[in-house]
Amino acid sequence: MRPYKKQTGTILRFYLAIAFLLSAIMFFFGYKVLLIPIWAIVFLFYVLTITPPPEVENKITTFGIEAAGITLRWETLSHFYFGKRFGFYTLTVVSQPPYFYHAYMVVPNSDIKNRLTHILSQHLVYQEKPQKTIADRMVDFLSSLIPDEKEEETEDVLKKLRRASL
Repeated sequence: MRPYKKQTGTILRFYLAIAFLLSAIMFFFGYKVLLIPIWAIVFLFYVLTITPPPEVENKITTFGIEAAGITLRWETLSHFYFGKRFGFYTLTVVSQPPYFYHAYMVVPNSDIKNRLTHILSQHLVYQEKPQKTIADRMVDFLSSLIPDEKEEETEDVLKKLRRASL
């Protein structure tokens, strides 16, 4: 599951303004073929913005972690770390080489985060500050450019997650 925050029309106008600007630049420089991927990415952002993720149940078992119906066995997992996005804590579990599969799970509050840290530390290595790749740094930079929205909707979603975790 991905962190989700309901956005207003401001963010969609921001996406459209950036897309029009990039499209105009590409058109005037003669790179008309790049218009297709620009608008495909705008469509992807639009879909991810208006579509909430499905509710999934994650479990920690003696065999590993069950996330969205897939069991990640302890033997195949390497380490885990926490991040924060849209006011939510996100747990990232990384598998061992050569695949480095990442499983992302939303954690509703800091109490559950502390319990998860204690339980998962018995099986996996906890990284307080994970190494960031170039892609991670680019995503962080681009997400810092996106304008902030109201925090009330985030609080409503957090309340629903708290109720669901009890």
